[in-house]
Amino acid sequence: MTGLRLDAPRSGWAIVADVVVVGSGVAGLTAALRCAASGRRTVIVTKARLDAGSTRWAQGGIAAALGEGDTPGQHLDDTLVAGAGLCDEEAVRTLVTEGPDAVRRLIGAGARFDTSAGTGEIALTREGGHHRRRIAHAGGDATGAEISRALVAAVREAGIETVENALVLDLLKDAGGHAAGVSLHVMGEGRHDGVGAVHAPAVVLATGGMGQVFSATTNPPVSTGDGVALALRAGAEVSDLEFVQFHPTVLYLGPDSEGQQPLVSEAVRGEGAYLVDAGGERFMAGQHELAELAPRDIVAKGIMRRMREQGADRMYLDARHFGARMWSERFPTILAACRAHGIDPVTEPVPVAPAAHYASGGVRTDLSGRTTVPGLYACGEVACTGVHGANRLASNSLLEGLVFAERIAAHIARTPARVPVPAEPGGPGATRTVPLPPAEARYAIQRTMTAGAGVLRSADSLARAARELAALAPGRAGAGPGKPAEPGVETWEAANLHLVAGVLVAAALRRTETRGCHWREDHPERDDETWRRHLVVALRPTAEGFDLVVRTTGSTAFPPVMDGGTP
Repeated sequence: MTGLRLDAPRSGWAIVADVVVVGSGVAGLTAALRCAASGRRTVIVTKARLDAGSTRWAQGGIAAALGEGDTPGQHLDDTLVAGAGLCDEEAVRTLVTEGPDAVRRLIGAGARFDTSAGTGEIALTREGGHHRRRIAHAGGDATGAEISRALVAAVREAGIETVENALVLDLLKDAGGHAAGVSLHVMGEGRHDGVGAVHAPAVVLATGGMGQVFSATTNPPVSTGDGVALALRAGAEVSDLEFVQFHPTVLYLGPDSEGQQPLVSEAVRGEGAYLVDAGGERFMAGQHELAELAPRDIVAKGIMRRMREQGADRMYLDARHFGARMWSERFPTILAACRAHGIDPVTEPVPVAPAAHYASGGVRTDLSGRTTVPGLYACGEVACTGVHGANRLASNSLLEGLVFAERIAAHIARTPARVPVPAEPGGPGATRTVPLPPAEARYAIQRTMTAGAGVLRSADSLARAARELAALAPGRAGAGPGKPAEPGVETWEAANLHLVAGVLVAAALRRTETRGCHWREDHPERDDETWRRHLVVALRPTAEGFDLVVRTTGSTAFPPVMDGGTP
C-alpha cells in the first residue's frame, strides 16, 4: 500500500455493489453488461453522461479477421510489426483469436456496421499497418458513436445503476489491501451530489486515456489520466507510458490552438488519400512499403521530418479525387468538421499535423485484466495488456476494450463473491494526502509536456520537462507555487495530470532509444539488446510524499501480477 490519496472531503453518501465499473466507453459498458449478466450487482460510474465516453469519438473502425482469406495469424503479424518488437505475443494472440467472436457478440447486442450493397456482408476497409481489409465501420466514419449507442441502449435495458457526471478520486481498500470500491465526486445535482463512495470488492477501471496532458490532442477534455493516477496512488504498477501515439493527421487549426482537435481518420488514407507538402509533393512514398498506410509512428515521423526540413507547421492530406459524393457518404463527420473550420476537402487539401492521440501504456494487467492490486482490474486505453507494444495498430483499440472487458467479467464471474466492506481511500488508516496544485497548473503541465515530451524528444528536452514539472509540485521541499490549492474537480484533475506527466517523462528519459512512437533525437536507433523490454513504474512513499520506482522487465512478456486472486 502507498497510503496516498487525493485531498478530498470525507464521503457523504454510499452505494453498495458487487462490481463498480469506472468509465462508459466500449470497455466499461461491455464489462458492466457481462458482470450484470452473471448475476453480480453492478454500478457504472462515468465522468460525463453515460453516452459521452471516449468511444463515441472514434472515427476509425474495429479491426478483426472477419473477411474471406483473412486469419487471426495475419492480424497477429500486422500487430506485432506495428508494435515495434515490444508486444506481448500471448496478449496479441488472445486479442486476434477472440476478437472476431467478440465483434459478432457486439453485433448481437445491437451494433449495426456498414454492409456491402451487393453481398450484405460487413464492408471491410483497410487502414495503416494492415495488409488486409479487416476494418469494420459504422456510419462511414462514426463507428464509435454507433458502438456507444448500442451498448448504452443495452445498459439501459438491463437497468444497470449508473452514476453520471462523477469524477473518480481514489481506490478504497480493506484491511488486507484488497480493493473495496472507489471514492468519487458527483458534479451537479441529482440523486447523489458531492463526495461519496461505491463499496464493491471488484473495481474495473475503464477510464480511457490521458491525452489532456498535452496542449493539443484528439482526446475529449475529460481524458485527464484519472484511472492511471488512481492506480498509482493505490500501489498498482503502470507500464509503457512513454509510448504515446501521436495521430499523424489531425486537422491543423493554427499554432495557438489548444485542447481537443478534430481528427482526420486513418480511413481517409485507407481509401486513397495521400500526404503532400505545400508544394503538392508526396513525401511518404519511398519511406515505407505502405507509404501513407505505414504504421502511425512512421507516418507521424515522416510528417515531422518534412515539416522540419521546410520550416513548416503543417502538411496536407489530399483527397480531392474522392469527389463530393464519396466525401459525403463515406466521411460525413470529417467533411462537416472541416467545413466548420472553413476548409472544403472536396476542393482543397486538408491541413494536418500530428497531435496526441492514444496511450499505448497504462495500468499493467494480465490476460484477465487483473492489476497488481487484488480486486482492481483495468481494460481499454487505461490498461497496458502488452497488446500494443511501442505503437498501437490502427483500430485495435476498440477490439482490445471489447475482448479484455469480456475476459475481466469472466474472471469476476468465476471468482467467489466477497461481501462489500466499507473502507477508506488508500486503505484503513491511510491519511497521507497528495497536495493539490492550483487549477491553472493544468495549462503549464500541458505546455511543458508538448515542448519537452511530444513527438520529438531528447535528454535535454525531457530533463527540462522534469525540472518544470518538479517546480509545479506543491508541498515538496524547494518546489511548488505556494500553499496547496483547495480540493475541487479542477485541482483534482491537475493533480492527476501532474502525476501521469511525471511518470511519462521519467520513463521517456530512461528509454535511451527510438522505438515505435517514442522518438529520441539523441538516440535515433532502435536498441533491441538493451531495450526490447518494458519499463514498469510504481510509487514509493517518502517523508515528503512519494518517489517513482522504475524497473525493467526481463523480456517483452509481463511477469505475473501475483495479486493472490483466482488464476
